[in-house]
Amino acid sequence: MIKVLRVSCLVLLALALLPAVGGAAQVTTYTKQAFLDAQQAGKPIIVFVTASWCPNCRKQQPIVDELSREKAFADALVFVIDYDASKDALRDLNVQMQSTLIAFNGRTERMRSTAVTDPVAVRALFQSAL
Repeated sequence: MIKVLRVSCLVLLALALLPAVGGAAQVTTYTKQAFLDAQQAGKPIIVFVTASWCPNCRKQQPIVDELSREKAFADALVFVIDYDASKDALRDLNVQMQSTLIAFNGRTERMRSTAVTDPVAVRALFQSAL
């Protein structure tokens, strides 16, 4: 009975991990050239502006991480911008605050949010990039 229970638990665990199998978004530090190249290639892009001291950013991080691992977003690029260290990038993207998420499909901005920590709303933003 215990052996069957262990096998059942392993099967359930494997099934729970299936959405993450088969691809994941590429998560990388923002560079202007990589961003422009992705736009020119027509890629779905998510920009995540974060700061280590920001409580909203800490709430967003696991949501962004989880969505980045989903197969549905395997073709997306997630660019992470450090709010305190990348002022040029903030100017280029017209970002005023940390905890900002921006979705692009190629060169077209599709959605922008700041301080949103609701997983459903963040998922909607990711989906808007597709």
